[in-house]
Order: sequence, then C-alpha cells, then structure tokens
Amino acid sequence: MNLPAERVRSTAGAPAVATTKQATSHITIMADWTERYRPTTLSEVRGNDKARDAFHEWATTWDDHGQAVILYGSPGVGKTSAAHALAADMGWETVELNASDQRTADVIERFAGRAANNATLAGSAGGGGARGGDTESRQLVILDEADNIHGTYDRGGASAITKLVKDASQPIVLIANEFYEMSRGLRNACEDIEFRDVSARSIVPVLRDICRREDIEYEQDALDVIADTNDGDLRGAIKDLQAATEGRDAITAEDVVTSGRDRAMDLFPFLDAVLKEESAEEALQSAYRVDETPDDLTKWLENNLLAVYEPTEAARAYDVLANADRWLGRVRATQNYSYWRYATDNAAAGVAAARDGTNGGWTRYSRPQFWPGSDETADEVCQRIAERSGLSIDTARREVLPFLSAMTHHCKPRELTVTMTAAYDLDEAAVSFITGSGESTNKVESIVADAEELRAEAIEAHSSGAFAGGTGDGDDNATTADSDSAASDRGDDSETRRSDSNADTDGDDPAETDDDENQAGLNDFV
Repeated sequence: MNLPAERVRSTAGAPAVATTKQATSHITIMADWTERYRPTTLSEVRGNDKARDAFHEWATTWDDHGQAVILYGSPGVGKTSAAHALAADMGWETVELNASDQRTADVIERFAGRAANNATLAGSAGGGGARGGDTESRQLVILDEADNIHGTYDRGGASAITKLVKDASQPIVLIANEFYEMSRGLRNACEDIEFRDVSARSIVPVLRDICRREDIEYEQDALDVIADTNDGDLRGAIKDLQAATEGRDAITAEDVVTSGRDRAMDLFPFLDAVLKEESAEEALQSAYRVDETPDDLTKWLENNLLAVYEPTEAARAYDVLANADRWLGRVRATQNYSYWRYATDNAAAGVAAARDGTNGGWTRYSRPQFWPGSDETADEVCQRIAERSGLSIDTARREVLPFLSAMTHHCKPRELTVTMTAAYDLDEAAVSFITGSGESTNKVESIVADAEELRAEAIEAHSSGAFAGGTGDGDDNATTADSDSAASDRGDDSETRRSDSNADTDGDDPAETDDDENQAGLNDFV
C-alpha cells in the first residue's frame, strides 16, 4: 500500500517511525487532519448550505452595503474554515487575529485597523481593494473569537472592534461562539449569519472521504459512532477519527473510544469538582471549562476552602494556592499570560490533590472579594438600589440585594441582568459584585454596554420632545412652570396634592399627572 509521505505508522512491538520523501532529508510527522482537509472553497463547506450561500452573497454584494459580518455558532461547525475558503474563492488576502493574539485597542488599530482601512500588509497606504476599487486586491480581515475579548488582557479591544467595523473600507468577518456575548452596538453594526451544528448525516460523508484518501478501511458503524458522539462538532469528529486510526490500516466500531465533547462548566459545579469530587487531573480539565480567569478561580477556591476541607487538608491546599498566586504575580509584572497555565495547575489540580478523599453534601459557597474595598462597592450598590426604589439602605441590603444576586447569578439570564444594570445604572464593579462574575470578563463589560444603550433608549422614549428644541411649545412650558411656581408658593405638600388629585378636579392637576406619567422610572426597565 502506498502511504502518504508525512504519515507516521507504528508496527507491532516497534516504535513509530516517520517516513520521508526520497527527495528530501526532512523527517515529517503525522499532520493534523483538520488542517490537511480544511475546505479550500466554499463549496466544500459541509452541513451549513444556507449559511454558506448567505456568506457568499454578503461577499459578492459587499460594495453595495459595506457591512462587516458576524459568523456565529458552536465550536467546530466550520466558521473559520468558511472565512478562509471565501477569501480563496474571491482571490482576497487575509489578515487574521485569533484568540492566541493579544487584542488590545492598540493591536487592533495597528494591524486589523490598518488592513481594514485599505493599507497593504507591508504598511503602505492606499492599497487597492477599497470599496468600488479593485476587488481582487482586497484584504479580508478575520477576527476569531470576537465574543471572547477579555477586559484586562485585551484592554479596550471591544470598543476598538466596534469602531473598526463602522469605519472600515475593507470587508471584515467576526467569528463568535456566542452571538449575545457581544455588545448590542457591535451586533447592530454588522450583518449576522448563524452556522448551525453539523448533523451526523453530514459528518459521516466527510469521515468516509478522509478514510478513502488516507487508504484506511472502515466499518460504517465506526463512522456512525464518531459522528453521533460529537454532537454536531465536525472538527471534533475529524480529530476523533485521526486518533482512532493512528497506527492502523482499518477501523472498527470496537476501535472507537470517544466521549462527549467538553462543555462549559458553571462556577459552583467547578467548586464542587475541585473541593469535593474529582481527581487532580479531572479538576484541571474542569478548570479549562469555566469561563473565569485563573485569578478569579484562585480567589473563589481560597475563599471557600475552609468550608469543605479539614485543617490538615487546608494547610496543604493553601501551600499550592500560594504558588498559584506567585504565578499570577508574574503575569501582572510581565504581562506574559502564558504563565496563567501554571497558576491553573496549582489552583485546580493542586487544591484537588490536597484532599485526603471525596466529600459529599451541599455547601453554601460565598463570593470572594474580587477587588480591594469591596465593602465600599457593596455600600454603593445598596445606595443605588435604595435611591431608585424608595427604600432605606438597610432594607435594600437585607431584602433586595439577595434576590437580585439569586436572579442574576453568573449573569444568567443575560437579558434580566442587562435590565437590572440599566435600572440601577450599575458599572462593571457593581455588576460583578451582584452576579459573582469576574469584573474583567467580556461578559460583564458587554452587559454594562448594553445597559447603557437601554438607558439611552428609555430616556429618549420618555423625553416627550423635551430636547427637540424650537417646537413651539415654549408657551406651554412657561405656563406649566408658572403653575408649578404658584403651587409652590401656596405651600401645598406634593404628596397631599398627588393623593387629592384622585378626588378633586383642579384644573392644574391633570397636567401635572400627565407630566409624572411621562417620566422614566424603574417600571420602564423591569
């Protein structure tokens, strides 16, 4: 059998040996099949025909609309592959920033911004391909994981992206897993196309084609198991196929050992996993599935350790947490975020390894202090709630704040969290305090941004033309002002007058009632 030169085969009882092409002396290893068999044209993108056609339509009509596009959907469904395939079809160069790149405002403006505003990769201005120009010399700007811009590491990146898509003179593709994790302003500025999970029926032909091209015999049941197990993740299915066929010329259903794709884990199940249930290796894998920074995870573990561990276990755990804190200090000092992995190793695997066994039962976990002076933040939050609800600060702290925290835990449901943030005019620190999510996460920043837009819309809706200017209502406004002044001179108590208006028909009262009804209040948000 003629095998591809870059494949690695292992014979029975012998180590794997890399084969080489006769014409070269370089040793080659087994290539990643997800890269080798990545679609080279849009027609090869499987399982999302409608999205593929809409994406092609966006590109061919870009001169007419000039909008950026958001491709969103689950991981592994072909979003990034479709973007590169489109560029190949259109003859466009690509400029890409992905999750491994730092994406601060400065980086986005220097690299993606330069390309999006029609400068060549070499840095010269005035390159071809701007709107209405030479389409073949265009550059397609691809920003992967656009929903995962972290507040500290990618400082200013979210606002820079929004500005970029509004001002760009080149086509831009934003790729995201969670559409609503991006700010409303960014979503409204772009066209959006959803890539749905790839069905098992569409995955199987891809796996079959790869087996044929790799000269691997297969049982149909083996391919069916891989496709069904991966739950719509085409990339994951290809990786599982490659793993199952390593060192083999054939694959059977018995050869396929797969498990479900890793899913995101909430914070409290993570704490249970590390402090009670899982081994060190399992706890480390769980840490990678939580949408929190290693800094925040370390603080959660440190704050709740004594609620579960015995003193001797806690002593060992605090030792490894001290190591984690050292690595986090190096991150802050050097801005080298590759050190995060070592902090996670200590915080998750180290703390789990400090246990003598497993623990059961339910534990009430408490929120750590994410920032210095969190007591001041708590007072500010309670004061905002009290002012806008007509309550005392003590009542807001005892009777309102606990319910808000329970209803919006970890910023879910998102729309309710946005509504709460708008109603009480909260900033990132306050939202983080109430929900328990990290202040620096993209999730919290996008919620605050959407809340600001919601407040602006509510103010405009209830202004009743007060800011329009020159509408000819000056006399009416003056009359209302005179009426209010006269009422003030009479010394009438506003609350008494408001209650009396239900029984009396004084000529000025209806106007005042209308004015009150036109004011924005909490009911306009919640």
